Amino acid sequence: MSGMQTRTIGTRPVSAIGLGGMPLSIEGRPDRERAVATVHAALDAGVTLLDTADAYHLHADEVGHNEELLAEALRTWGGDTSGVLVATKGGHLRPGDGSWTQDGRPEHLRRAVQDSARRLGVEAIGLYQFHRPDPAVPYADSVGVLAELLDAGTIEMAGISNADPQQILEAQEVLGGRLVSVQNQYSPGFTSSQEELALCAQHGIAFLPWSPLGGIRGAGELGGRHAAFSEVADARGVSPQVVALAWELAQAPVVVPIPGSSRPETIRDSVTAVDLELTADELSRLDAAVR
Repeated sequence: MSGMQTRTIGTRPVSAIGLGGMPLSIEGRPDRERAVATVHAALDAGVTLLDTADAYHLHADEVGHNEELLAEALRTWGGDTSGVLVATKGGHLRPGDGSWTQDGRPEHLRRAVQDSARRLGVEAIGLYQFHRPDPAVPYADSVGVLAELLDAGTIEMAGISNADPQQILEAQEVLGGRLVSVQNQYSPGFTSSQEELALCAQHGIAFLPWSPLGGIRGAGELGGRHAAFSEVADARGVSPQVVALAWELAQAPVVVPIPGSSRPETIRDSVTAVDLELTADELSRLDAAVR
C-alpha cells in the first residue's frame, strides 16, 4: 500500500494511519520476532508514523524497550525508511510495578530526550511529545524544555499528550506557535476529547488519537458495544475496527489515528481504513451511536 493516503504533522507528510507501539512492549507483549514482524508489516503497508515512548516497557530495568524495538525493526526492514517519522514521548514513568507516575521537571526531560535519541539511534528526534502533565511542575516549565530542544535542534518537532484545551493553548504560546501535535485518548467508547480535537482542527495541529479502538480489550468488544459499527461493517464487508478508524479519520483532516497492534494481521487490517469512505448517512448513524 505504498500509495496510502497521507496527512500532515507540522510540515511532514505521514500515513493517515500510524502504528502505536505500546502493545509490543507492555503486559501481554509478543515475543521479539513477532513484534518486529508487526512493525515490518506496518512499514510494508505504507505506514510512515511510528508512535512510541520511553515508558513503554514492562520491567523497571528496561526503560525505552519500545524505542529500542522500533529502532531494531527499522534497521532490519530493508526498505527506505527516510520518510518514516518516529514520534516518542517523555515525562511519564513506569516504576515496574504496573503503575504510572509523572516527572515533568525540566532536568528530567532534558535527560530523557537524550536517552531516547540514543536508543532510537538518531541525532535529532523527529517528533518529541511531553507525555503527561505533572501536577507538581508548572506546565509552562515542562513545555518550555521542548522549546529549548527545538532551538537546539535536538528535536525537529514538538507535541504534547493527554492535554486539555487550556494546556494546548498554553503550549502553543510557550512554543511560539510551533506546537504540531496533540496525542489524546479518543475512540468510539471515549469521546471526551472532542473539544481538544476541535481545537486542534481550528489551529491546524495534528490530533493523534491513542487507543483509537478502545485499547486491547475494547478493540475486540467494539462491535458489541456499539452496534452501529458492526452494522456498517457487515454492510461494507470490513471489520468494526476498520469502520471505527474510518469514522475517526472523517472527524477532521488533522486526525491521524495510531492503533496499537501486536500481530501483523491486525495492523494490515487497520490500514485499510484509509480506503473506506463513509457516507453521510453512515457517519450520522455512527455519531449517534457514540453520544
